Amino acid sequence: MRTRFVAATGLATALYAITTAALAAGDDPLSAIDWLSQSVTTQVSAVQPSGTPPTVARPGEPPVSANGALPVDVATTALDAPSPDGVGLIAPAVSGLPRNLWGAGRTDEIAQAIIRDRMSSLPALRQLFLTMLLAEATPPADSEGKGRLLQARVDKLMQIGALEQAAALIEISGAETPDLFRRAFDVALLTGNEDRACAKMQESPGLAPTIQARVFCLARDGQWDAAALTLQTAAALKQISSAGAELLARFLDPDLFDGELMPPPPNPVTPLDWKIYSAIGESLPTASLPVAFSYAEIGQEAGWKAQIEAAERLTRAGTIAPNVILGLYTDRDPAASGGVWDRVAAFQDFDAAMQSRDPQRVAQTLPVVWARMQEVELEVPFAMLYGRDLTAIPLTGEAATIAFRVELLSPVAETAAAARETTDTTERFLIALTRGDLKGVTAPDSMGRAIAPAFLNPMPSTETRALVDGNRTGEAILLAIEEIARGVEGDLASVTRGLSLLRSVGLEGVARRTALELMILERRG
Repeated sequence: MRTRFVAATGLATALYAITTAALAAGDDPLSAIDWLSQSVTTQVSAVQPSGTPPTVARPGEPPVSANGALPVDVATTALDAPSPDGVGLIAPAVSGLPRNLWGAGRTDEIAQAIIRDRMSSLPALRQLFLTMLLAEATPPADSEGKGRLLQARVDKLMQIGALEQAAALIEISGAETPDLFRRAFDVALLTGNEDRACAKMQESPGLAPTIQARVFCLARDGQWDAAALTLQTAAALKQISSAGAELLARFLDPDLFDGELMPPPPNPVTPLDWKIYSAIGESLPTASLPVAFSYAEIGQEAGWKAQIEAAERLTRAGTIAPNVILGLYTDRDPAASGGVWDRVAAFQDFDAAMQSRDPQRVAQTLPVVWARMQEVELEVPFAMLYGRDLTAIPLTGEAATIAFRVELLSPVAETAAAARETTDTTERFLIALTRGDLKGVTAPDSMGRAIAPAFLNPMPSTETRALVDGNRTGEAILLAIEEIARGVEGDLASVTRGLSLLRSVGLEGVARRTALELMILERRG
């Protein structure tokens, strides 16, 4: 039976008397995220008997070793062992990227390039970037097997909400360091696998859990007395802040604070903070938190509206399959009207029309659902779901125009373009883009005039050409992605340069898809 936390002698007084800050984990100078949970430190704490709190070093004292003068376990790398920086989930034959993607680049410079913000990129470019993060590649010459590039890749995956991919990359790397464990622990918290993460922490003597993580995991394991005693000891030794102690106290025994207002959440909120608030019954909305937190609300524990909105964020980021949002949109009847419910209703009406294969019903519902998808920038996932099937529905007028654009954003773009007969200038330009041949075709607008030179007379920027010539292709691609993003904001010459670079390094398919998205999607600054 659970023991009430108030039974811990003297703890209530200690909770409100503490003013010192909690222990912090090691610095992450190259980290792309500032919301990592402080779940472990780089110090090794003494091994404790089961059910007892840890020995906590007093400020200014060295940590106590569990083995006396014996050396503790440390992470080592054999001289001939593969570098964790080179591991990946996608082989070069599948990714379309060269194995020497990073070539002569320096690890720290590549890491800095990776962690720069690219969340506003077009879907095709976000997918390219995700592929680069997951690709197998020869590590930079100066990587020294330290895993710095691996950590930067994992951080970026977490930042963009690709949590399952981040977990898989950590696992396949085989690297077991406190810094990577912190990331794996947070991924587990947000994906509902916290018990597995706590078990891993318990099984790893080389990891030194912080007070917050230890108390959380002891409680998850049903060791409420040990959790309470651990917190009491830390409070007495001033190893945790008053705010942190109060939050853990509420977690262990909410009745102790019955009727009292919850204190404001910390800034930034960490995954462990979020999980504890949720366990208390005070879940923090994820809409204003980094996109990775949305993962915590796509499960059955969250309400339907929260699930949909979380899935929309992750689908827009390109980190979960479109089938997830399909399942949520069609799960049940809309609960109300306006906002997300209008999208649900429009999607369900269109999905039913597509299942009926009735051209009239499809023609009536397609313009409505397309407008709703544009509102949340889910046009490409929508095209992935319905583009192929739309090619089999005979449509006319506005519906046919929209359907053609949906098809061009889908994997059947070339087939749809080949079957389209048109005299419209814009559509002729779009058809030419699917072939990558713009000779004799008139660009319909300023964006088209920026795209055309990249396919007629490619001219990458001086900076990207220098990187390619210096055997730093990966960095050149990252810079090209940024150039195209600047073009979307109004610097159209950068569109020409970025697309030119993609084509010059063999990413023809990506260049064509990007050009189509530039023409079809409303993403202009």
